[in-house]
Amino acid sequence: MSSNETDSLDDRPQFVLPLVVRIERAEPPARTDALETAARAVLEILADERAHGDGEWARAMTDWQDARIRKVVRRARGAEWRRAGALPGITVHGDTAEVRVFPPVPLDGWPKDLARLQVSGTHLEDPAEPGAVPAGAARLWLNPELDMSAGKAMAQAGHGAQLLWWAMTEPDREAWREAGFPLAVRTADPAHWGELSTSGLPVVRDAGFTEIAPGKTVVAEGSELFGSRLRLRRTRVHSGREGSAS
Repeated sequence: MSSNETDSLDDRPQFVLPLVVRIERAEPPARTDALETAARAVLEILADERAHGDGEWARAMTDWQDARIRKVVRRARGAEWRRAGALPGITVHGDTAEVRVFPPVPLDGWPKDLARLQVSGTHLEDPAEPGAVPAGAARLWLNPELDMSAGKAMAQAGHGAQLLWWAMTEPDREAWREAGFPLAVRTADPAHWGELSTSGLPVVRDAGFTEIAPGKTVVAEGSELFGSRLRLRRTRVHSGREGSAS
């Protein structure tokens, strides 16, 4: 992206897509499941009929996607989670994780029940190594050189899923949606990452304002069923202050 394009994005009204992950003290979700559930949550709102045409979220979704695709992940438990659940949005369930995604809000216009939630502290672990990528799942490959909090990684996985959605054909989008958005988030092997990051597949670039240095964070790869030969058709790849804030 050229500096002029970056300046143009910054000149537009800035919106953020809020995501809230449920983290109860006694039963926190597994890290990989939380990342995958966050990515599916982003896809669910992108595909929701309320986000298109005359839908109630359509204007906010358009304004958000016309600027930077900022996402912020906050955490909630107990009464906080119940209050968040009362606001308009979509809750997505994984095996152990619950993530609620909300229509975009202005950077300085968060609903109070979301604004009061914490961003820091989303430090999750996997009780066991993630298994093999399921057949038919799209792949979101994390940069193996980065050490990100779960919240930051959830936002980056959401960015990757969104770039994959943008680059897909409409028939592939519909097939992916009907299948329940099967996807897997995995950390790439260093040698594989070198190939992936120069392959022409959709890649998320972070400007390094929070947690990590500027650079590539996620490469999105379609499955054999949905966009397997996908290459980046959308030339404007968002970079900058993306993901969770610290």
